Amino acid sequence: MTFSVLMAKNVQKCFKYIMGPQTTRHFSSKLAEEDLKVTEDCIRRLDAICDQDEFLRLSVESGGCSGYQYKFELDKTIAIDDCILEKQGIKIVVDTTSLNYIKGSTIDYEQQLIRAAFKLIRNPKAQDGCSCGASFSIKID
Repeated sequence: MTFSVLMAKNVQKCFKYIMGPQTTRHFSSKLAEEDLKVTEDCIRRLDAICDQDEFLRLSVESGGCSGYQYKFELDKTIAIDDCILEKQGIKIVVDTTSLNYIKGSTIDYEQQLIRAAFKLIRNPKAQDGCSCGASFSIKID
């Protein structure tokens, strides 16, 4: 083993020791419903497409026609800064930074003739958005 590989492994061990057990926020209290809501259509679709260890990851990235865009993807890895919403056997994961941009929103699944997609609706932090609903600008108070 090279020195750099040994060093990387020691850094990982130190990080795990310092951080302690992985902490996650479970959205099971009344406050959770205020943080992020999920429609029945979204739950049904996730139940149909997710394997047992998969979940929907929602994140906010810079980009899109309005400044920020929503990103939905299936994932299997939970990071230290993730918040977890568990409802009816499905999981939705959002990192804490993205949660600041979407708190109070609703995750939906919409099927139309031209497309089917997960969608974030009723975002109280968004001021404007594009017609497809994939991007938004931040409301400045």
